[in-house]
Amino acid sequence: MTFKSKIKTIEWTQNVSRMIDQRILPKEFKTVDIKTSEEMYYAIKDMIVRGAPAIGIAGAHGIVLAAMEIKTKDKQEFLKELKRKAEYIKSSRPTAVNLMWAADKQIELAESIQGDTNEITEALKQNAIKMENEDIEINKKIGDFGSEAVPKGASILTHCNAGALATVGYGTALGVIRSAFAKDPTIKVFADETRPRQQGARLTTWELTRDGIPTTLITDGMCSYFMSKGMIDMVVVGADRIAANGDTANKIGTYTVAIAAKYHKIPFYIAAPLSTIDISIKSGNDIPIEERSHDEVTHINGDWICAEDVNIINPGFDVTPNELISGIITEKGILRPCYKTSIQNAFNLK
Repeated sequence: MTFKSKIKTIEWTQNVSRMIDQRILPKEFKTVDIKTSEEMYYAIKDMIVRGAPAIGIAGAHGIVLAAMEIKTKDKQEFLKELKRKAEYIKSSRPTAVNLMWAADKQIELAESIQGDTNEITEALKQNAIKMENEDIEINKKIGDFGSEAVPKGASILTHCNAGALATVGYGTALGVIRSAFAKDPTIKVFADETRPRQQGARLTTWELTRDGIPTTLITDGMCSYFMSKGMIDMVVVGADRIAANGDTANKIGTYTVAIAAKYHKIPFYIAAPLSTIDISIKSGNDIPIEERSHDEVTHINGDWICAEDVNIINPGFDVTPNELISGIITEKGILRPCYKTSIQNAFNLK
């Protein structure tokens, strides 16, 4: 089956990073050109681009932009300044490890190049483009492996947006749904709206309806109701960072969905590339959780929705413990408990 939406969320073209502005979807579809490393920092921080894999590619592009800005031809000074700019870009969003992974890969490459600064910059550019292409292929592999776990005629609940818009294209959790739907067009989707930024309502429904996949939008508090009525057969969500033991950070509200799924004996899957697994972190307790602007909670579409003097706490993510996760769908297959062992095997660690 060929899907209609052929979305390319982010791509390197004409010496700029061109990306879809996800802040204004679905009202308006517009791309923006990011031309400096400073602009890339704010594109990531302000969520013009979002989703862990897409942020990773943005980080790779940001390193290219940084290299293009550095004027010195002294190689050591060039690398020193490149590392400084890389740390700045990495600080834009602390939870999604793909950002750190991609930026660090670019720095490793820069340090390995024997040529001059122009050759380093060109190598970084070509590597960023390579990462883009690899991301799409990885997502399709995730989709193919994940589709094997989807029952015929299933109703699948997803939270936030782990689709083409969260990657370069195709998607992780929505990649599973796309691959499953290509085999079985009786599959249906329930999408949580995902407060406070409504990525499920704005982005997931936009993607899936464009592809003709039957989708029902529900509010975040409704999942248990539909589970209790037997209307949800499985849950598939994305991830922003997975610890070495399988504990998984994802958009705030994911933990609640996982608890409800466990109670109702509904399989709960994570779909993510191996680059989202941070083997340096032992458990979810060590995953840094981004605290985002209070305006996201106090306002909808620019309008106040609460008392102006109320206290606000706005963590962007929560951590789902590994015992609530049925499987982690990666480009190497579905990892199963014990996650410490299956993750080590996926990385060929002893």
